[in-house]
Amino acid sequence: MSRLQIGVIGCGSIARHRHLPEYAANPRANIRAVCDIVEPRARELAATYEAHAHADYQSLLQDPEIQAVSVCLPNHLHAEVTVAALQAGKHVLCEKPMATSRAEAQAMIDAARSADKLLMIAHNQRFMAAHVKAKQVLHSSRLGAVLTFQTAFSHGGPERWSIDGADSWFFRKSEAFVGALGDLGVHKADLIRWLLEDEVESVAAFAATLEKPGDVEDNAVCVLQMRSGALGTLTASWTFHSPEDNSTHLYCEHGVMHIAADPVYQVIVHHDDGGVERIEAGQVATNQSQTKSGVVDEFVDAIFSDRESAIPGSEGMASLQVILAAVQSAETGRAVAIG
Repeated sequence: MSRLQIGVIGCGSIARHRHLPEYAANPRANIRAVCDIVEPRARELAATYEAHAHADYQSLLQDPEIQAVSVCLPNHLHAEVTVAALQAGKHVLCEKPMATSRAEAQAMIDAARSADKLLMIAHNQRFMAAHVKAKQVLHSSRLGAVLTFQTAFSHGGPERWSIDGADSWFFRKSEAFVGALGDLGVHKADLIRWLLEDEVESVAAFAATLEKPGDVEDNAVCVLQMRSGALGTLTASWTFHSPEDNSTHLYCEHGVMHIAADPVYQVIVHHDDGGVERIEAGQVATNQSQTKSGVVDEFVDAIFSDRESAIPGSEGMASLQVILAAVQSAETGRAVAIG
């Protein structure tokens, strides 16, 4: 195979700041086409990357030269466009959350299996150097089992990131389906599952719209019970008026680990014997300070290597189910078990 021919569907901020520049930097990928219903956006990026511009994703999918696509659209379109792309014979890298329901997620997984094509979900937190290093420390067994944890993702809101600003689809339930939980919470649900190599068994959550316009939550606080018995909190917020919080704290049998909580040392480990490890492991990405996500490189390499990606549809669905359970819990006032 020569260079992988790529189509990017959706020309908003995530495409502009992550997918397109990372494909352009990958020597095994070529951006053949971009698509957006706002045609000037598509034409602008097509000119930047010497690609074809489309205003209709079906038109892009009809191009036989395109082998793989990134789906960078509002959440309610992820399943529809992903399934269409898979049925058109394209590999798919889909933004998170992968879908708005378990049924949609399963339809995407089934479509990938039927088409014998790769489906990957863009959960970039797994590839951040601080998180990779933290997992290595956990695997060393020096800290023992994780007993409790806190994980958070909080910033000032999508209007500071989205290409549409305060008029962004992120604030409309009909397009986003959830607010901070889908934008930020699903990242941390995926991270904690991956870090602990454990599954969430039950969720109790509170969610509220405290400041932002629209009809989705801008804050959520969740209590997670893991299959191992570990307990922890997951917080997602769009009303954080200081620097972003993307931290995780693990309280273990033989010590404590702080991740992305210090501006210099991204991993700090306190051992029961009084010893402290301070590790510089690379900055965690923020909206203000983008770092290479690793997602695109993993997607391209998985296709060339003819292997499953690090984050297949089944993993995306498992993390989505945590958010779906949190939504149900917040609505009913009861803890929700994940089957």
